[in-house]
Amino acid sequence: MTDRLEFSALLQLIDEQSAAFRSAVAAAPSLDVPVSSCPEWTLFDLVQHLGTGQRWWAAIVAAGPAVAPPTKDAAQAPRELEALLAWYADSNELLLSALREAGPERACWTWWSAGVSPATAWGVARRRVHEVLVHTYDAQLAAGAVQPMPTDVAIDGVAEFLDTCNSTPAAWPHEPATIHYHAAEGRSWLLVLDDTGAWPAPLTGNAAPASASVTGTAEQLLLFVWGRLTMDDLKIEGDQQVFEHLIAWEPEE
Repeated sequence: MTDRLEFSALLQLIDEQSAAFRSAVAAAPSLDVPVSSCPEWTLFDLVQHLGTGQRWWAAIVAAGPAVAPPTKDAAQAPRELEALLAWYADSNELLLSALREAGPERACWTWWSAGVSPATAWGVARRRVHEVLVHTYDAQLAAGAVQPMPTDVAIDGVAEFLDTCNSTPAAWPHEPATIHYHAAEGRSWLLVLDDTGAWPAPLTGNAAPASASVTGTAEQLLLFVWGRLTMDDLKIEGDQQVFEHLIAWEPEE
């Protein structure tokens, strides 16, 4: 896991990125504009997805330790712009309030409980920072005005994705492999894939040679692991098939 961000910093980032998300939505020509990075979604669909997610994770955090999550609210968000933005702002505040009330160490259900990221309110806050960050990029792309991501947040986003989405005790179904991720800003990560699962770690000088590596800015790496950029958009070295296998892999735990 990367250097641990303070819980208060994560809550501030959720709030800041949510404000940027609302601004991007408000600047778009229409709620019906397609979101090219989320095929078959309109901007309205994106807002509903993110707002519903904020409300669901608020309920998860409030419930505390549980063997299963609460049911998602299936209600439709309002379709008029001002009402939709207000609904999203309320959704975001529900999440922030639940996180503040819980505190960072409160356990709760998470879908990543078998991996590296903790199944706590802190883990949820970190995940939601990057969910909002990437969907803000999606909204800005739809509005035609993409803004640079904060470098330190993008760096943590790469580490968070490896800790949460690429961390599992499920056996890797291919030949053992190692992947190196190199950010131009000077941070690097290692992902080991073998019969014990997939495990991320900081990349040190004595690490085994990479089966494959990818190099780009922290923002490019974050968009790559989230599926917004492809291998053609970054510098790939080594066995490209390792990335293809990782992207297609759906581990069963």
